[in-house]
Amino acid sequence: MAQPNPTQPMDTSEGNRPSPLRAHSPQLRAPAMPSSSSLIQGISISVSDDDEATGKVRVRVRRKRSRGPVSASARRRRILFRAARLGVPLLLAALAVSLLIYESYRLTPSRSSTLPPPSFAEISRLSRNARAADGARKSCLKFLDPEKLQNLELPEIPETNLSIKEVVYRSSLPHIDNDTPSHTESSRFNSFTGYQTLTEREESFKMKESVTVHCGFYNENGGFRVSDVDKEYMRSCEVLVATCAFGGGDDLHQPIGMTENSIRKVCYVAFWDEVTREAQEEEGHKIGEDLMIGLWRIILVSDLPFSDQRLNGKIPKLISHRLFPMARYSIWVDSKSQFRRDPLGVLEALLWRSNSSLALSEHGARSSLYDEAKAIVKKHKATPEEVEVQLDQYRQDGIPDEKRFNGKKGTWDAEPQKTMVALTVYASLAEASVIVRDHAPLTNLFMCNWFNEVVRFTSRDQLSFPYVLRRLRPPGVHLFPVCARKDLVNSFGHRRKVKPLVKETTT
Repeated sequence: MAQPNPTQPMDTSEGNRPSPLRAHSPQLRAPAMPSSSSLIQGISISVSDDDEATGKVRVRVRRKRSRGPVSASARRRRILFRAARLGVPLLLAALAVSLLIYESYRLTPSRSSTLPPPSFAEISRLSRNARAADGARKSCLKFLDPEKLQNLELPEIPETNLSIKEVVYRSSLPHIDNDTPSHTESSRFNSFTGYQTLTEREESFKMKESVTVHCGFYNENGGFRVSDVDKEYMRSCEVLVATCAFGGGDDLHQPIGMTENSIRKVCYVAFWDEVTREAQEEEGHKIGEDLMIGLWRIILVSDLPFSDQRLNGKIPKLISHRLFPMARYSIWVDSKSQFRRDPLGVLEALLWRSNSSLALSEHGARSSLYDEAKAIVKKHKATPEEVEVQLDQYRQDGIPDEKRFNGKKGTWDAEPQKTMVALTVYASLAEASVIVRDHAPLTNLFMCNWFNEVVRFTSRDQLSFPYVLRRLRPPGVHLFPVCARKDLVNSFGHRRKVKPLVKETTT
């Protein structure tokens, strides 16, 4: 190797500057760092300014500290610590996966709720599926076994000892078709309802053998027209399940869970107008040549009497005995709900077993009509003015602002067959999306008065029900709890907004 000439000047430029490491240790290359120390593979190399000048490198090797002997207990603690550090996350992950699998299995919808509208050939299979699905939901109603439901018959008409023997409808009495009183300009009474005066209203609440009452269908030209074929069909029904959708409202939900016995004996009737028919046809639900869609017999109604579609819906809901003159029992289901039980079994559980005449679903949130009035105004379901008119009348008639009836709070006997005494309702606010009733004279009078209150005041029937209940005080009426309502129907909520009816005015 050529030695540098000491007499020759050294090129100190950056490119030609000799590296001390390159001169003394070809295997070690000093990193280009601003600091004067670096660490390479556990060897600490320190370079001082003097060393850079002379090209010498000091190498200092770190010595590992010697550890003393580890005891057996320390080793065990170390092993346990490592096992806990690895095992606890695995255990938590396993628990989380197990909980996720359980929740997904529990929340998986039953097969019966996802099936398309059933045909007659599928009813038996649907009934079995519905009963299987019911096993996962604890029922607060006690129904008969399927075998007993299959052979269930209507009971004989009992002899009643009630004071009311006959209800006379004013539509059947001689009257002038255009007897419109001058003082009813602010009411919604019309030629369908008749024009009930306050005196007639007061007389309708008096319990006597024969009571005369307004109950719709006052005038032949009052509206709510159905075809002669539909009238004949309705006269043939002895037991019915009814619903309605006017103004293109909710879809038609096929009932499930019934027995073949109920299919033969029960009429399933849905009332539609032309707006609903057109809306359902757009969804692919067309009325067949037999006037059926699945199990539902569709009855088209023309010339609806009210511009408020909620009031039109109260006709089949509250005064179904006027539409089905030969019926003995009826079950009303709101259009947002799917009926999921055997109708005859429901009648047996809620009426026959306890000698009752009327059963309704109770209100789940409130028990006072005055609290309900505040909620109705707050949710803009009625104007404050019309609600206040109704409450003022009820205060004048002596309805107290309390949440009890006859001094007792609402109760429900899960097994009324043990007492065999007709239940008396104490909690007087009803949600009324499900109504189970007989068509006896006293029950018919109750429903007629309820309908008249809805027409006279607001269309929110929750407000007027407790008033009629307190005025008539009929026996055999009870409100079943929210859990029972959920056991009877699947609620889907309202699908679309109802179109208001535009009444043509004649000059």
